[in-house]
Amino acid sequence: MKNSVFISVPLLLSSVLSGCTHAETVEKPNVAMIFIDDMGFGDLSCYGDTVVKTPNIDKLAQNGVRFTNFYVNSPICSPSRVALNTGMYPMRFKIHSYIAGSKQNKKRAMENYLDPTAPFLAKTLKANGYQTGHFGKWHMGGGRDVGDVPYPTEYGFDKSMVAFEGIGDRVLFPNHGISTQSSKLGKGKIVWAEKCVSTSIYIDSALAFIEKCEDKPFYINLCPNDVHDPHLPDSTKVEKWKGVTKNPWEQKFFAVLEELDRQIGRFITTLDEMGKLENTIILVASDNGPTDWPRYYETSSYPEAYQGELYPPGFTGSLNGRKWSLYEGGIREPFIVYWKGHFPEGKVDSETVVSAIDIFPSVCTLLGIEYPENLDGSDKSNAFEGSPMTVTPPVMWEYGSNPGGSIWPGNKEFKSPNLAIREGDWKLLINVDGSDAQLYNLKNDPAEKNNLADQNKEITERLKDKLLNWRNAMPVEAVVN
Repeated sequence: MKNSVFISVPLLLSSVLSGCTHAETVEKPNVAMIFIDDMGFGDLSCYGDTVVKTPNIDKLAQNGVRFTNFYVNSPICSPSRVALNTGMYPMRFKIHSYIAGSKQNKKRAMENYLDPTAPFLAKTLKANGYQTGHFGKWHMGGGRDVGDVPYPTEYGFDKSMVAFEGIGDRVLFPNHGISTQSSKLGKGKIVWAEKCVSTSIYIDSALAFIEKCEDKPFYINLCPNDVHDPHLPDSTKVEKWKGVTKNPWEQKFFAVLEELDRQIGRFITTLDEMGKLENTIILVASDNGPTDWPRYYETSSYPEAYQGELYPPGFTGSLNGRKWSLYEGGIREPFIVYWKGHFPEGKVDSETVVSAIDIFPSVCTLLGIEYPENLDGSDKSNAFEGSPMTVTPPVMWEYGSNPGGSIWPGNKEFKSPNLAIREGDWKLLINVDGSDAQLYNLKNDPAEKNNLADQNKEITERLKDKLLNWRNAMPVEAVVN
């Protein structure tokens, strides 16, 4: 149950901090955002995975709040990460697909990097006394042939250790073409390491940074990318999975997912040993649904010894679609929030619709910090504290309506219309020309099997108008395919 003592924590923090003297101090809570790459809605055992056990992440859910209606704001990495960090729809910054090389970005009317003047959660927290660090995948500018981009410090981070899709200090992988490209850009200390140890390096770096913060509050982004394919686990950890599945792609994925959970457990345990866990807000989510490359459906990709059904690794539960799709499996993700003594324990919130753009204002409210007025996201901190919010603003998505083409799922049935909106229990998908209208009641039909557009024309038209007005207000002109 929600403890009434903590209902006004943001107000209490704000009022005490504004009136304190040098002798009076209030311990501000720390914040750790764990944003996992390409992990599906059903990949954690606390979200229904019956194959791989994820006890360390599950423990956060057991001692916190687990949401079942959390969405990222794009089914692909770069715009999803922009939305999380800015609290705004990523297309406002002309980032609607993954940031690639400069020629490809130009062809797709994409920026090479996020505008550093954009609102940014780290920048806001740094301005309010937080030590800030980013460890793991960046992918908001830098890499490939693009080196003339802002460093993470220009977005408010005191310290960063990124991957090959970024500049500054970074971890690069041997025998990996884009890593080799990145190394030629310079601009930072480079650590060469196998992908299977990258999360361990990021966590070690994050913990070293936290230790140096001493008594100052910290905010970190921890963004492991080993769940993104190709899955390259330590070979010794694959053997146990050969008796579980004959699918060789799954064997590697299960080994990677298990190790990811172990590393996150190590991070949490060390925070506890440092005396930091009790006053740290931890948020866990994924940036989009699991991979769906065409090769996973092609027999040539599998060894002759494997004669089973062809399918990609990663679970979405019963949800339709995967990565690169606006169906639920591409954008609905796990979301767990934990703050000992402040958030309820073991609560499942199946009512509140939360999206990644809501994290910026929600975290600031919990910390008693003012946030920019023009954010697209809204404050959902009441839900974090255990009070579900049944009425929330609609959420809208775009994927594939822009110039230059997009990556589409290998399973053609997962290719969705290129616009979507969720308002209450209703979700409408359409193309920018208004075609292929699909209306679903997600409360009754989360798998999106029963298209109700013809039976509910008034709802369909109302949501269609909202969605097209939103899309037409964006800076990149839509292309009708």
